[in-house]
Amino acid sequence: MGLLLLEIMADAGVPLHELTADIQREVGPACYARTDLRLRHAVVKQEMVHRLVDDAPPSIGGVVVRQVDTLDGVKYRMEDDGWLLIRPSGTEPVLRVYAEAPTEQGVKTLLGYGEEVAART
Repeated sequence: MGLLLLEIMADAGVPLHELTADIQREVGPACYARTDLRLRHAVVKQEMVHRLVDDAPPSIGGVVVRQVDTLDGVKYRMEDDGWLLIRPSGTEPVLRVYAEAPTEQGVKTLLGYGEEVAART
């Protein structure tokens, strides 16, 4: 992967920070964070996935949830192109929560929803 990145930089003739700035100008900024939330007790992974799908919120922090995917956990795809992925661990009482949004505040809001889910579990 590193060699491919070096090849792209050499071909473009610009440093990495310029390449990333160009991408952000084209598609907009993206902020990302992850947290692992301990649960009070173990959960059956498949049951948790079903619950997260069945209880999917219509919006989180005022942003509409436009799609729910279940490829690897439950991913709520947001109207602003952000997303929240909640993955129950199959081996320990933990929810792994990942979020990406156009702003840091958006990421915090999405992670906060993940914390609410963990608190109800």
